[in-house]
Amino acid sequence: MAKSSIRRAALLLPLGAIASLFSSTEALAEASYDAANKMFRLDGGEVTYAFKINAAGILQSVYWGKRLPDRAPLAAPELSGMSGFDVTANVVPQEYAGQGGGLYSEPALKVTWPDGNRDLVLYYRSHQVSGDEIRVTLSDLDRPLFVTLIYRIDRATGVIARSSVVENRGATDVRVDQAAGAGVTLPVAYDYRLHYSTGRWAAEWTLQDRPLRAGATVLESRRGSTGSQNNPWFQITRATTTEESGPAWIGALAWSGSWRMSFDQDVTGRIRIVGGFNPFDFAYRLRPGETLDTPTFYIGYSDEGRGGASRLFHRFERERILPRRGGKLPLRPVLYNSWEATEFKVNEAEQMALAEKAASLGVERFVMDDGWFGARNNDKAGLGDWQVNPTKFPNGLKPLIDKVKSLKMDFGLWVEPEMVNADSDLFRAHPDWAMQFKGRPRTEGRNQLVLNLARTDVRDHLLKVLDDLLTQNDIAFLKWDYNRNWSEPGWPDAEVGEQQNIYVAYVRNLYWIIDELRKRHPNVEIESCSGGGGRVDLGIMARTDEMWPSDNTDPYDRLLIQDGYTQAYAPATMMAWVTDSPNWVNGRQTTLPFRFLSAMQGGLGIGTNLNKWQATDFALGKYYVASYKRIRETVQQGQLYRLNRESDADPRWTNLYVAPDKSQAALFTLVGSTHKLDVMPTIALTGLDPDAYYRIETMEGTPLPATIPARATGAYWMNHGVDVTLRGDFVGVGFILTRG
Repeated sequence: MAKSSIRRAALLLPLGAIASLFSSTEALAEASYDAANKMFRLDGGEVTYAFKINAAGILQSVYWGKRLPDRAPLAAPELSGMSGFDVTANVVPQEYAGQGGGLYSEPALKVTWPDGNRDLVLYYRSHQVSGDEIRVTLSDLDRPLFVTLIYRIDRATGVIARSSVVENRGATDVRVDQAAGAGVTLPVAYDYRLHYSTGRWAAEWTLQDRPLRAGATVLESRRGSTGSQNNPWFQITRATTTEESGPAWIGALAWSGSWRMSFDQDVTGRIRIVGGFNPFDFAYRLRPGETLDTPTFYIGYSDEGRGGASRLFHRFERERILPRRGGKLPLRPVLYNSWEATEFKVNEAEQMALAEKAASLGVERFVMDDGWFGARNNDKAGLGDWQVNPTKFPNGLKPLIDKVKSLKMDFGLWVEPEMVNADSDLFRAHPDWAMQFKGRPRTEGRNQLVLNLARTDVRDHLLKVLDDLLTQNDIAFLKWDYNRNWSEPGWPDAEVGEQQNIYVAYVRNLYWIIDELRKRHPNVEIESCSGGGGRVDLGIMARTDEMWPSDNTDPYDRLLIQDGYTQAYAPATMMAWVTDSPNWVNGRQTTLPFRFLSAMQGGLGIGTNLNKWQATDFALGKYYVASYKRIRETVQQGQLYRLNRESDADPRWTNLYVAPDKSQAALFTLVGSTHKLDVMPTIALTGLDPDAYYRIETMEGTPLPATIPARATGAYWMNHGVDVTLRGDFVGVGFILTRG
């Protein structure tokens, strides 16, 4: 029997019968159902996820962790209440709990019917298993509300995509007050730690960790967008977990609006995780026959520590989330952005001169930032008027674009489509298009208002102006900015019962605009920016090519920011710029090599004012750009190993990037300050081929220290290590290791 036929047949058989179809070395179908034990199972990569239908007809979580042998029994005892204070509904770890039946832990779904009933208990009704996917339909006991749970496992990484579809099959409206993509459970233990990131503008991606104890921890954004205050990812570890060993569970929401994730150790000692729409100010009117799709909650597991969980997610993002071209993930070109050189004072001649200087460094993409459109001479006017300013560009953008392309670079442009200044032609024509509560003051942020993309006329207008811009000009790249969060999230033109649908409709229409633009202009790349890292999530990442992690480009701060960012998100998505010294954030002065070595650990950009550079700066910059191009594929699409974070034991930030085929590695080690002639520990590498020989050289082209041989085996570099001690303030060195 062919393997495909066996797998199709296996889906119809109980677990014991399936085992007889396979040899001991052959895996089960990635999604399966054991009818005898009413057990669902997903296997992929090194992960197994299992849940069952219990005796009461409730979906009960069973297992999520390291992959189990195909024939391994999965014990899942029937659970009952602990006392009159905690009845069964509060003890059973439900896959998707409705707010009802005595549930006191966080629900996945909460609804209100027109008669005021708010009790909801979801029972199993049916399921479908196909390939890598399981769909399970649940419904209330006697009300016509149905929920389809969707589980899809990635065969390579074991990352599971979980989402839900809520359907009103009744004859009256239902108000959805809370809806999650998924509920997930970890078994009883008392040494779990939660890792996540917090921040604000210019201080994103600050890593936090805390023990998970009785009581709830809530991460959320109420801002209408992803936000910097918390980012929608997490890792959970055990006491034995290190950077490179031990269990680590990781998850992230694919949603660019208000979101919430809750983590609660319940009365039984289990960890319950629920993530989806933020119920704050949320109410979604579900008419008869309508459905509500929840955000997707992606979850993964690694037994190779926090670094292993990160690398797992990085690989999944590169292979399954990020847009691809011709089946491949394109490499990020080296770009130059004009903002620090000109700010709003852009014009044709000066941009052309900057383009010539950028091209001399080996830059591949020239991006003109804010100030090219409407009456945009500062941040108080012009947003919304996406027509080229005739004073600054009397012949339109074509002469500048032609010049840039003649220098063998492509052309990019800054836009902020979702915003409007009160001082703009668009707002004067359509003041009702701004998000607002009728008759109430409008709060401005950065002198601007948020357009209500939930409105179809606003959505269609934005698509048209962006489509016209891309159709009429040879533009290869858009830096799509979003420089404030919501206030007064009103939709006065909608029916009262549907005005709070804005939290869903806005984001859906944003996704629709970007998706449609990509269909019409498939070669245009887009960067997601929100005053820095205010909109980074797997929802926007599926539609854009790169992310701007922070407006803070101080190279020393960036080491911390980039470390936080890459806990969940791939370096292939992370833009990092070389900018001016002293940096505007801290007034810190740093050397050009230090700035390059910091920025070369993602997608390399240059945002400095090249008009102030000397000949020696250009020579050094050209050299580093050439070195970066040699290691670009390894940095962007290889495996990241965080070898050291700055500490008392070792003051360096040290990261290693290893090519997927292990043919190359790029080692970066940087230090903010050294003291007292301290000798630094040898850097032990990892991830290399132990039997292969690797040649080593510096990225700077300087001679190797006497402590480092020019060629040695991977085993030598991993066991003996690279012996280099740095001296001074804001210094670093980069090494390239090449197999052969």
